[in-house]
Parts: sequence; C-alpha cells; structure tokens
Amino acid sequence: MKKQYLDALSRRKFIRNSVVAATGTTLLPTVLAGCNDDDDGFNPVGEFGFFEGVASFDPTQNNVILWTRYTPASNEEDQPTILLDVATDKDFSTIVASESVVIDQQSDNTVNVDLSNLTSNTIYYYRFRNDRSGARSVTGQTKTLPAAGQSSEVRLAVVSCANFQAGLFNVYGAVAESDADVVVHLGDYIYEYEVGGYGTNELTAPLNREHSPAGEIITVDDYRGRYRQYRRDVQLQKAHQLKPFICVWDDHEITNDAFKDGAENHQPNEGDYETRKMSAIQVWHEYLPARVTDNAKIYRNFEIAGLVNLIMLDTRIAGREKQLNYSNYLTPSGLGSSFFTDWQDTNRTILGTEQRNWLTSQLASNNLTWQVLGSQVLMAKYYIPAELLTITAQIAIGGVTPELLNTYNTTVTELVTIKTRIAQGDPTVTDMERARVNTVLPYNLDAWDGYPVERETILASAKGKKLVSIAGDTHNAWHAKLSDASQNDVGKEFATASVSSPGFEGIFGTDLAVIGGFEQANIALIDDLIYLDASHRGYLQVTFSQSSTSAEWRFIETLAVENTNTVVGKSITETS
Repeated sequence: MKKQYLDALSRRKFIRNSVVAATGTTLLPTVLAGCNDDDDGFNPVGEFGFFEGVASFDPTQNNVILWTRYTPASNEEDQPTILLDVATDKDFSTIVASESVVIDQQSDNTVNVDLSNLTSNTIYYYRFRNDRSGARSVTGQTKTLPAAGQSSEVRLAVVSCANFQAGLFNVYGAVAESDADVVVHLGDYIYEYEVGGYGTNELTAPLNREHSPAGEIITVDDYRGRYRQYRRDVQLQKAHQLKPFICVWDDHEITNDAFKDGAENHQPNEGDYETRKMSAIQVWHEYLPARVTDNAKIYRNFEIAGLVNLIMLDTRIAGREKQLNYSNYLTPSGLGSSFFTDWQDTNRTILGTEQRNWLTSQLASNNLTWQVLGSQVLMAKYYIPAELLTITAQIAIGGVTPELLNTYNTTVTELVTIKTRIAQGDPTVTDMERARVNTVLPYNLDAWDGYPVERETILASAKGKKLVSIAGDTHNAWHAKLSDASQNDVGKEFATASVSSPGFEGIFGTDLAVIGGFEQANIALIDDLIYLDASHRGYLQVTFSQSSTSAEWRFIETLAVENTNTVVGKSITETS
C-alpha cells in the first residue's frame, strides 16, 4: 500500500493548462460576461490576490511554463476564474493569448500554464487576473530560447543556496537587473530548518527573517508554507518576474545531505523518509514546475542557440547512494583500508543507472558546441593533503582557536614549500616529504569526489567534447579543471557562491587575512583548483560563444540592507 501511494505521488499529474499562442493576429483581452462586480454584486472579503507573484520556467524555442498562485477571498466559494493575458509588448496592445486558466486547488491554489506556439528568441509579457474579485498580478516578462543562428552568445545566471534566515536576497535582485537570458537554479531554493536553526545569525531577528512555519518542515503543508514564505520575498519575486528559470533541487528542498534512501537530517521520530521525500518533491513541482513526465525524474536538457546543450542533472535524489563518512573508517592507526575499497567501488553511483545511461547518451550523441552539466554538487577533483584535511575537520567541529590556527598555518606553509620545491625539481626532496603532499583525500565526500568511478565514466563519455560543469551547493565560488584519473584535461568547472547561506567564513571567521590564506593554500595544494573565493555571497554569470566561454563571479556587498550592487570578484575566459 505504501509503495502504491509513493508511486502515485511520483506520477501525480498537476493541472497544467495548455494554452496555444496565436500568430499573425492581435486578440482582445478576454472578458467573461456575468463575472464582474457590476453583474453579480460580488464584494470580495479578506485578503486575496496574487501574493506570491508570477514566474516562468523551462523555456524552449517555442514553449514556456507560466506560473502564479492565487489566494481566494474568504467569500469566494467556488473555484475562482483566473484569466491569463500574454503579449509581445508591455502595454498589452499586441496580445497573442488571452484565456481562462484553471487553478489547481489540490496543489495549493497554484496555476501552471504551458504556453506553446511561441516565436523563438522573443520577449513576452504576461499577467494573471481575476475579474470577479478585481485582483491583478504584476506583469511578468519571459523569453523563449534562441534557435541556431539567432544569437552569437548565451548568457546564464547561475544561483544556488538561498537561506531566508541568513539575510536579504540581494543576489536575486542583482540577477533580476542583469543581462542574463536565463537563470539556472542549482538547488537549495529553500531550507528545511526550524526557527533558530542553520543560517540564523545576528541579522535574522532585526530583518524579521525567521522561518515559517516555525518548526522543521516535514509534511506537505509544512513545505507549502515554507515555499510561500520564500516566494513572498520582494527580490526573489523580482527575479522570477523578469527572468525565466530552469531549476533542479538539491538536498535542502527535502532535508540536509539527502540521498535516495535517507538523509542526515531525517530522524526516526520524523516519520517515514520516503513519504517525506515524495511530499517535498510534490511541493517542489507545485512551486517550481518542470516539463517532465515523472515528478521524481527531473534530469532533462535544453538546446540553446545551436551553441549550448544544457544538461540538468539530479545528483541528489534519483539514484544517489548514501554518502561515505570518514568517521566510519577511522581506526587507532588512521583511516582503514576498507574506506578505499568502498570509495573505489565500481558499482557506486551518484546518478543511478537510468540517469547515467541517459547522460552518457546525451554526451555521445549531441553535437552542439558546448556540453554544459548543471550539477548540484562539485564535479572536479578537490583532493587535499590528508594531514590538512584532519586539521580542517577539527576547525569545522570546534571553530578556529589560536592553537588550531597556528597548527593549520604551520602545516600549510610546510606543505606549500614542499610542493614548490617539487615543482622546481629540487633533488633534496625526501620520500617522506613527497608523501606528505601526495597523500591526498577528497575534501567533500558529498560531491562527485565521493563517487570517483562513476565520474570517470561520465568524463570518458565526453571525450572530444567541450565540457563545462556548473555547480552550486558549497556556498563558495570555485573554478577548476575537470581532469580524469590520468590527469588529462577533459573540461572546466565553474561553481557559484550562495545567495545567502554562509561559506567558509562560517568556519574560519571573517578575518580577511585568515580567509585569504585559506584560499591561497587551497589553490596551491589542490592540483586542479584555479580560483576560490571563500567568503562572498553572489552569483555566477557564464557566457558561451562559438569560440569561448567566460565566467564572472559577481558578489554583493551586504545581506543586511537592500543593495543589489555587485562587484566582479573574478573574470575568466576559456577559449575552445
């Protein structure tokens, strides 16, 4: 019975209105006779309207999903009638669609419209209205994807990790004001924690940013309440109002460190994990609709301008096996050999068989210039000397003490000196010294580093292709090489800082000298790492052309007051 219930949740069909845009004609806005105040004397009572704004999702050359949510007046007893207008101009003088659309009352009164028959590379304006209550939404703006030859550049704004309790969503405001064509959201759109939980800081109370509902979210109603709270944020609404989004989930849309069969932040007293997971997935689709046939399978691709094949992955839920944990392998003499056996297990998967086969087929068969993986977690190898990993873990657990910081700095200085001597061909470097810098372990087993054999399979399938990984999850900005086990360059990785969630400054503090030293040490000691910013919040803009790809890490100045100004922390151009 339980499996049947979960399968039904996975395949539950939301009410997706299908609206076909007219071409070559101008329509008049729909006015339903007998449904206005003058006809029936209806006087709406209470708070009603489109409080969560509008949004657009999953653009293609001819389609886009339009979204809103309507809160009915307390005396609207029947299902409200919502009208959608779509035009090619802000004044709605050239309307291409004007139809009544259906609210999905079983999906928290959301409205989901798949608009088709559109023209590629075209800006459209849209609005929702309820003529009976007089409610009107803001006017949304979206854009269809360009066909081959219609654009020489593709500009993606990449975001992830927005914790409401951590401060204002200035990053979303900056994205709304950018020249990006599409926003790629790589997950952690919401956080599941309770009031006072992760992300809470000195800004939370003064800014009135405490989570609602107050407890950790577990049920369908809980998740809905949290999404409603996030979607009433002014700057997030602005980003959705002005840019089309392509989204995948990460772990916090369900719960921390989630995987296929469980999660770090799911306890036995919180009920059945599978039910919680499928409830979270159901609500994700209510608020972040994706054009998929199975709600549990969100991996899909978008072909843009004949240049970019954007391949959105699910590295979190669809097939991921449980993350390894170093603490489970520690012995009195160090890390047990069983860790390496499990870590290198040829059957170990972050994608699952079905998604892996789909991805390798995509990479092998697609001939667009750039193959771009939208992966929630870092894909490149971030291997650091094992002795430094131990010290970093102690700091993460207990914070930075003068003693630990001194040990860290001393160790880093010694390791960097050894590595520099090796690079210079110093013949006096001892075997023991070489072992100190060559004995490396992955920093983050929750990323692709925890699934190295499957990563090799994917990199091999991309041989000869121009491969780029864009990633989120860590709250920090990264640029690294994608290299295979033989150290052959296969591609590049660009990873975004967070919208608001704290980065490494949450571990090492805000002293710029300490953070700067940490960044430099990682770049010196991690072979494939090119750039790291460990303390700023922001987003990543990646621009693709036929001959190059460039990345700009754009950082905001503050989370404390509304300010969408950005500075470019780093700009990198890679030629093909």
